[in-house]
Amino acid sequence: MILIKNILVATDFSEPSQAALAYARNFARQHAATLHVLHVVDDVANHVMPMNGAIPNVGELQIELDRAARTDLDALLTPEDRRDLNARGVLLTSAAPAQSIVSYARDASIDLIIIGTHGRTGLANLFLGSVAQHVVRTAPCPVLTVRHPERDFLVPDVAQTAVSATRH
Repeated sequence: MILIKNILVATDFSEPSQAALAYARNFARQHAATLHVLHVVDDVANHVMPMNGAIPNVGELQIELDRAARTDLDALLTPEDRRDLNARGVLLTSAAPAQSIVSYARDASIDLIIIGTHGRTGLANLFLGSVAQHVVRTAPCPVLTVRHPERDFLVPDVAQTAVSATRH
């Protein structure tokens, strides 16, 4: 038997990430696992270049980015997620999101990572890289990548479908 106690879903708030979250919720329910929802905010200080000797104040910008990301992350987690899946939203700041995801997985004893992928190929993948690809190669546990809307294995919950049918 495979024991899954902690599931990590990494999100960038995109459609593939939404699909990954749906899978993660389902896996967490099936295995009575804790759901960790992680977003990595870009470290803007890593991209700042002084102009004319002046160093811009990136602290305020970083605080605003962190605040907006926290709001978006909190909005992803429903009261049912928090109650039934012991879900927790995790916000990290880093210039290397894949490394942060893998480090968190290692530190939090994550048993399964679920991550959305945009499915870029060719030059887009070469120049932009792939967070999902790096996570797959370096993760300390299995990784499920989810592409949206390529194929969806999730079916509506039978109880939910029955309730919807009786309302119509």
